[in-house]
Amino acid sequence: MQKNNFDNKNNLITPKELKNKLPISQDIKNNILISRKIISNIINGKDCRLLIVCGPCSIHNIEETIEYGNLLKNLSLKLKKNIYFVMRVYFEKPRTILGWKGLINDPYMNQTFNINKGLYLARKLLIRLATKNILLATEILNPNTFQYIDDLLSWVAIGARTVESQIHREIASLINIPVGFKNNTNGDINAAINAIQASAIEHHFISLNQNGKSYIVNTIGNKNCHIILRGGKKPNYYKHNIIKCEKILLNIGLKSKIMIDCNHGNSNKDYKKQILVIKSIISQIKEGNISIIGIMIESYINQGNQILNLKNNKKLKYGISITDGCLDFKSTEKILLQINNELDLILKTRFFKKKNNH
Repeated sequence: MQKNNFDNKNNLITPKELKNKLPISQDIKNNILISRKIISNIINGKDCRLLIVCGPCSIHNIEETIEYGNLLKNLSLKLKKNIYFVMRVYFEKPRTILGWKGLINDPYMNQTFNINKGLYLARKLLIRLATKNILLATEILNPNTFQYIDDLLSWVAIGARTVESQIHREIASLINIPVGFKNNTNGDINAAINAIQASAIEHHFISLNQNGKSYIVNTIGNKNCHIILRGGKKPNYYKHNIIKCEKILLNIGLKSKIMIDCNHGNSNKDYKKQILVIKSIISQIKEGNISIIGIMIESYINQGNQILNLKNNKKLKYGISITDGCLDFKSTEKILLQINNELDLILKTRFFKKKNNH
């Protein structure tokens, strides 16, 4: 690693330079392509498993993240018949006003903003996880930083604050990765549904290429996009919310493929209530719902969250989120085992219902 590339605040390394320094093996490339196809099949009713995107709200400690990834990987091997796991590895955090913007923006959590180092650490971490065959997900926030890690991702999200952004819809149209669009922060689902429609068609726009040069992008559209219900002023995971969303999607010619984010507005920002959301989803699927294709859970090694002191981050406790509160892994494992056990036979039945209905 050349010091001048990663320690100079003004000269940004290009995506191509970083990928050359941190290349990925052909095995990793093949595994990611296969995973994207499987997720596409889940979204489109060709695979009966439930897609679960699970992991910390944000990444702030590399070794803790590796530990969590190993725990999730071991659990995924036990539940692979019914559940397809992708790990949340979120490097950028949208802030309503102020706050730490994530590992890429400020990797040392001390307001030194060494973005080159953040990009390097982010890509290196993803490679370490991918080497263990852990599938990875993140949120597209900054359209430029995404190009440094895009080849390592199996699924991506567009968040509640950017779901109306034209450039994010254009990027979704460009990439060969399944994309979930969250409803916006006030709970309105129309912006996410509009985004799905917009991302499915071709676009032409200006972007930066792998060499950091401006060029004109021509896309063909992404047919593997879906909505994520994350609540707003009120939760929107209840049966009547799901039915309403299904009707809107079907009325405009879209398939009713829905993921539920169990935290944020759906938990009223109380991470413990994610369990209640998941139990409701289990009940709805047992009652015959065929539209819920996935669940998002914020989970980490230990429960809750802690306040980051940018002047003294050495006081951070081990394995606890510094952004949104998370379930601890033991609780996560318990509820995921419940999903697996209660839906063991039902998911396969849903698969045939989807084939007949769509």
